[in-house]
Amino acid sequence: MKIHSLISTGIFVIGLAACHKNNEKQAAPPPVIKVVKVAKQSVPIYSEFVGQVYGLYDIPIRARVEGFLVGIFFKEGQRVTKGQLLYTIDAQPFIAKVASEKSKVAEAQTLLANAEKELNRYKPLAAKKAVSQSDLDAAQANYEAALASLEAAKANLQISQINLSYTKMKSPINGLIGKTEAKIGEFVGKDPNPVILNTVSRIDTIRVQFFLNESEYLRIAKEYNAELKTNKGNTKPSGKVEVQLILSDGELYAHQGRIDFVGRNVDASTGSILVQASFPNTERLLRPGMYAKVKIPMEVINDGLLIPQRSVNELQGQYSVFVVTKENITEARQIKIKDKVGDYYVLEEGLNESDQIVYEGLQKVNSGLLIKPEIVDFQSKFAKQE
Repeated sequence: MKIHSLISTGIFVIGLAACHKNNEKQAAPPPVIKVVKVAKQSVPIYSEFVGQVYGLYDIPIRARVEGFLVGIFFKEGQRVTKGQLLYTIDAQPFIAKVASEKSKVAEAQTLLANAEKELNRYKPLAAKKAVSQSDLDAAQANYEAALASLEAAKANLQISQINLSYTKMKSPINGLIGKTEAKIGEFVGKDPNPVILNTVSRIDTIRVQFFLNESEYLRIAKEYNAELKTNKGNTKPSGKVEVQLILSDGELYAHQGRIDFVGRNVDASTGSILVQASFPNTERLLRPGMYAKVKIPMEVINDGLLIPQRSVNELQGQYSVFVVTKENITEARQIKIKDKVGDYYVLEEGLNESDQIVYEGLQKVNSGLLIKPEIVDFQSKFAKQE
């Protein structure tokens, strides 16, 4: 009997302990889950286009006469100034040509002087009828021919002097010079040898050229025209069509640019139109030939609803979030995405401005879970870029 009583007492104690544990489990507080409120604001929608960088001026240095390259007077990849000597071509043949043309000018001057003397001698004789009119006409013709010969000789001399000057190639602008395409001793100025010896670029301002299709062009053109009407009389528009540049490393370029050229026509074969934007490049960071993405505001969504991308679940093209009800219970809800801006989604439908959605711990949350919401402010990594 005593043994039976002890066993019954033990079972009773174990049962009390189990009930106590169940009560403790039921009384456990709901988990703390971070949530964010749906944000409402005007949102600019951007499109990105691949563009190529050019200098404000990219001036090719050409050999305008043929000859052997005898001098290079710059450091490759360094800055040069306007008028700075860059290359020299062997000038001896051109010096000889100048000398030859000078002698021809002197000869023509002598012939002209003789013809003028003869004409002056015939004029008084013709007035006295001492010589025939035909003799006077012949003297006049000889004089005019000698004068024309002198002018031709002077023109040839000028051409030879110009060609001699071409043996010294100077920088046409202040800028950055590239790698030389020819070395000392090469014959230049004729294909297949280098005709363009180098290029000098001014890069304190750079140009980025890219292409838009017809519909994209029309959207930007309408925005630009509306901006001009709104800012009539102002020298600086409001900036709706200011563009940004995304570099190849994904970083946003520090300076904004402006569209300053739109092509005359749409290419019939590609259906695209050339557009150019200029950007300040005072740090000389950007170089001609680089590729970058041009970021242009295409439209503005007024009173758009934004949620962080990390709050969204995606499955087979369907998007959903966990909404927290007034009773602090999570509820899965389907949403439709209109666009993506930075690390936000812009909603088309599914949520209201007053809604709160789960921000962290999505893998721990299911529909119908009672939580203790902790409202946090989402800090966008793209806040400075937008």
